[in-house]
Amino acid sequence: MIYLDNAASTWPKPEGVADAVKKAIVEYGANPGRGGHRLAVQAEQAISGTRHKLAQLLGVRDPGNLLFCLNTTHALNLALKGLLREGDHLILTGWEHNAVARPVEWLKRHRSVQVTIICPDEQAGWAKQVEEQIRANTRLIVTIHGSNVIGEILPIADIGEVARKHGIFYLVDAAQTAGLLPIRLDDLPVDLLAFPGHKGLYGPQGTGGLYASPDVPLVPIIQGGTGNRSEELEHPGERPVGFESGTPNTPGIAGLGAGVEFVLQTGIEKIYHHEMELIRQLWEGLTRIEGVRLVHPKPPVLPILSFNIDGVDGNEAATILDQHYHIAVRAGFHCAALAHRSLKTADRGAVRVSPGYFNTSEEIDQFIQAVREIAEAFRGFSHAW
Repeated sequence: MIYLDNAASTWPKPEGVADAVKKAIVEYGANPGRGGHRLAVQAEQAISGTRHKLAQLLGVRDPGNLLFCLNTTHALNLALKGLLREGDHLILTGWEHNAVARPVEWLKRHRSVQVTIICPDEQAGWAKQVEEQIRANTRLIVTIHGSNVIGEILPIADIGEVARKHGIFYLVDAAQTAGLLPIRLDDLPVDLLAFPGHKGLYGPQGTGGLYASPDVPLVPIIQGGTGNRSEELEHPGERPVGFESGTPNTPGIAGLGAGVEFVLQTGIEKIYHHEMELIRQLWEGLTRIEGVRLVHPKPPVLPILSFNIDGVDGNEAATILDQHYHIAVRAGFHCAALAHRSLKTADRGAVRVSPGYFNTSEEIDQFIQAVREIAEAFRGFSHAW
């Protein structure tokens, strides 16, 4: 199988990730922070170790401001629902994933949060458009860092400066960029940043986190056991324990630590360079195939590319690639309804291909040849796309 769906989850994982998960289960499968015995201490050390590695990678001086979550979606819900209040105004972009768009829709209905959605305008620029939409009650700006559909990035430093200028909090969705682009949070005008463990950080699924600046008055959205002050009924609000109620995914977080170690040892620049070499190869190959329509006219700056083939439904194309060529890609709307509306592909979606660090140039050649054969086989068929 040629796996080209790394924007969903990176696979395979580096050596050491599965070993770290297994070790947590076999050697110290106790509850971290819930006891003083040696196994509980060892489990807590595994979690603390991963938190410190993440702090090193993401440029965070205080690891306590990194809160473990189930995934980016959980982290974004924590940021949005733990910060926004009744009647607040929120600004977001037309590139947002459903992990932002759907909780925002919930906030509109249940907390009367006012929402402004900014559509892409290259001439105006993102930061200028954001500033033009600020109101007296604007409390939060939220943007994706890198599009999971077309591989473009937003200027988060510029947008963050606008937010700081107006005293507004800024939340970044780094689902496609954490571990792939340099991020130094203590040097960026970013207040909150959500990230997955299972993508560019090469950890297991079911892991992720939220960076929250100490200046953000975030409140927990889940209450329960924290392992501290257990005699009190009022839930603690200190970080990180107040935001990580219940038994954590210790094996997953241990595996995440191994994934982050791989990124630190390999180097973000090396990973990015290899993946972008593959995406450039893809771009050049697909642009030469008659009947292939790239969703975005510019080469991507992240290793993500979406396209359609004339006369072929995207899901059908993905099925053919899977069943006949043993190539895994993702077709459809990529949990990004707003993005597909902005890109004028809301009627059919697209086929997305996303190479990873462990893919090869030879595999990309095989993929291009497979798409060429599919396009040739369907040439002349007229479907009303």
